[in-house]
Amino acid sequence: MDLSSISQPIDAQLKEFRRFFRESMHSKILLLDIVVRYILRQKGKQVRPMLVLLAAEVAGGISHRTFVGATMVELLHTATLVHDDVVDEAEERRGLPSINAVWKNKVSVLVGDYLLSRGLLVAVEHNEFGFLKITSETVKRMSEGELLQIQKSRKLDIQESEYFRIISDKTASLIGACCELGASSATSDPEACKALRAYGEMVGIAFQIRDDIFDYVSTGAAIGKPTGNDLKERKLTLPLIYSMNNAPRKESKRILGLIKKGEESEERSRAVRDFVTQYGGLVYAEKTAIEYCARAREAIADFPEGPAKRSLLGFVEFALKRNA
Repeated sequence: MDLSSISQPIDAQLKEFRRFFRESMHSKILLLDIVVRYILRQKGKQVRPMLVLLAAEVAGGISHRTFVGATMVELLHTATLVHDDVVDEAEERRGLPSINAVWKNKVSVLVGDYLLSRGLLVAVEHNEFGFLKITSETVKRMSEGELLQIQKSRKLDIQESEYFRIISDKTASLIGACCELGASSATSDPEACKALRAYGEMVGIAFQIRDDIFDYVSTGAAIGKPTGNDLKERKLTLPLIYSMNNAPRKESKRILGLIKKGEESEERSRAVRDFVTQYGGLVYAEKTAIEYCARAREAIADFPEGPAKRSLLGFVEFALKRNA
C-alpha cells in the first residue's frame, strides 16, 4: 500500500488542511513571508497531518479541531527540519537548496523559531490547551532523544535499551503525538486516545528501525540520504548494536575501532556491512520491526472497521516494507 492509497479516505480533508496550514504560516514581514512560501514549495508527503486526520476519522470524525491539531504538528515538524539543516550544515532539502543555504544560518534559526511559536499560538488562539500539552511534551522528548544520541555517539557505548529510548523519544514520540492529537480532536474517551497514541509510537519505532536497516542495505538515491550516513555520524543503531553484542569480543573491538577512527572509506563501510550481516544484526532488526508492527495493529484492533482503519493498518505495512 502506497501513501496515495493510504490517504485516499481523507483526500478532501487533506486539501482543506493545506489551506488552513498556509494561512497559519502567513506573516506581514516580507522576508519571512518569502521564506515561508519557499518552505511550502519544499513540503513533502505530509505524512504527519495525514495520520492526524486518519486517527480523528477512526476515533469519531474529522472536525475543525482536527485541522488545528494537524497544523500544530506540521508547524512543529517543519521548525525542527529547518533547525536540523542548520545543525547538519545541509545544503539541500527535498531536492531544493535548504533555507540556510539560501538565507544563511541566522535567518534559518529565526524562521524555525517563528514556526515553532506559530505552532504554539495556533493552539492558544483556538483554546486547545490540551493540544498544547501534547505537543510541548513531544518537543521535550524529541530534544532529549537527540541529546542522548549525541552523548552516546561521543562515547560509542550505547546499549539496546538506550537505543530504543532514543528512537522512541526522537522519532516515535512525534508520530504518537499525531495520532493522539487526531483522537483528542474527535473524542473525549481517554482509552481511545491512549490506544491511538500507542499505535503511533509502535509504528514510529518500526519506521525508524527500518530506516536504520536502510543505512546498510540501500543506495543513497533510494532513501534520500547517503548510505552509511549513520556510521559517519558515529550513530550505533540496532543492527550494529545487536551484532556487537553477539560477535566474538575481538571482532566487535575491531569494528568499534574502525568506527572510532572516523575515516570515511568504502573499505570501512563494507567491513561494517559484512559484520552486521554475518552476526545477524540485519535479520534481528527486521524481526524487531515486524514485532513492533504487530503491536501497532493490536493497539487499534478494537476500533470499528472502515476505510480510515484500513489506511492506518496500511500505514503499518508501508512502514515495514517501504523502499524509501
